[in-house]
Amino acid sequence: MASSRPRGFAEWNPQQKSRVLLDQVNQVLEDYRAQLPVTARQVYYRLVVRFDFEKTEKANKRLLEFMNRARRAGLVPMDSIRDDGAKAVGLGRYDDAQDFIESTKAYAKVFQLDLQQDQPAYVEVLCEAAGMVPQLNRVASRYGIPVRSSGGFDSTTVKHSLGKFYGEMGKPVIVLHVGDLDPSGEHIHRNLNEDVGAFTSHYGGELTVERIAVTAEHQQTYSLPTGIPKKDDDREFPYDFTVQAEALPPDVLATIVREAIERNIDMDVWNEAVDRQAELRDQLVEALDGITVL
Repeated sequence: MASSRPRGFAEWNPQQKSRVLLDQVNQVLEDYRAQLPVTARQVYYRLVVRFDFEKTEKANKRLLEFMNRARRAGLVPMDSIRDDGAKAVGLGRYDDAQDFIESTKAYAKVFQLDLQQDQPAYVEVLCEAAGMVPQLNRVASRYGIPVRSSGGFDSTTVKHSLGKFYGEMGKPVIVLHVGDLDPSGEHIHRNLNEDVGAFTSHYGGELTVERIAVTAEHQQTYSLPTGIPKKDDDREFPYDFTVQAEALPPDVLATIVREAIERNIDMDVWNEAVDRQAELRDQLVEALDGITVL
């Protein structure tokens, strides 16, 4: 029996109630155009706060189905939503040697210098939700700050590798942590401080972890939706409520990350590195313009 679910792009004529929700979704996306793509979870929290959308996991699942249908119908921009999905490798190929040269010229125009090499400390942003990495990278990349997700943090191998990487950095390391205010988020934060910190120290380094979001103060300041800790989670947690990092408005989160980065780097050193990067880009483009493959 053929599936009734839409495949590929498919027309859809939503009913009036759905059109109201569609308008609300697109209004949220328009408000945060500068932070796109956002996760569907972030859209959900914005709907809860702004339009009194039902705050239940059942409602969230309905919204996911709704947005899937709307995106396939072209009623919500397909590339406005970030999904965690399949990854592909081995696709980098060239038509011929000249194609390689032309591609290299294009890369030269966006050449990135290590903007942290002369900084007094090495800074990274670590976020709990992998789907938020692209939007956080949009903020952090201009400073030369990497963004990584905390996937695999229950693995000793992962924590050891990260601690070894930090320990051999040759300078103090500052991790800016973006995570949920719940037992899991607290667990990740403690893992960074205690376990990764111990491995870092073993390899001669120094690790400082600054939790920049989401905090109890953020919940109060921005009236963020809350939940309750899971009854079967007995990990230590100091609050009787939880808050998801994705509940923060994307523009507010971007500002929090930007301000945290600028607090922890030398802006004069950064400006000098940006100027040097521009000079090197011009030099590389000029040098490559003279290369032709016969």
